[in-house]
Amino acid sequence: MTRKERRLLVLGASMTALGLATALVLLAFRDNLVFFYSPTELVEMQVPEGRRVRIGGLVEERSVERRGDTVVFRVTDTATTTPVTYIGILPDLFREGQGVVIEGALQQDGTFRAASVLAKHDESYMPREVADALKKQGYWQPGERK
Repeated sequence: MTRKERRLLVLGASMTALGLATALVLLAFRDNLVFFYSPTELVEMQVPEGRRVRIGGLVEERSVERRGDTVVFRVTDTATTTPVTYIGILPDLFREGQGVVIEGALQQDGTFRAASVLAKHDESYMPREVADALKKQGYWQPGERK
């Protein structure tokens, strides 16, 4: 084997190893990535059941029901509403009409099972994803962050 052939062999093996390492890293990221959707995008994108995602919007007025440790409510972006179930203690700032970001998975019956609920912090704060989704739907209240 000539010197040139050995270099090509080493270069080829190095490129193969680098490609394999890149593929493994991307597969690991894919399993750990959590995408953000509005309730409308959740329906339009047909997110698979059990896939961990975040949804954001406003807690629909008069939709919060407490059943012991379980809380059932609806999140809306004014175009589409998604029912949510959450088992646990909600943040102190959680209330109807407020912006929330919820992480969890879509169930077979169309209900979103929340693993965590994040509520807005004060009157001038709204998560960027929620604000962008509300702007996209044409719903934006004056005085909120632009």
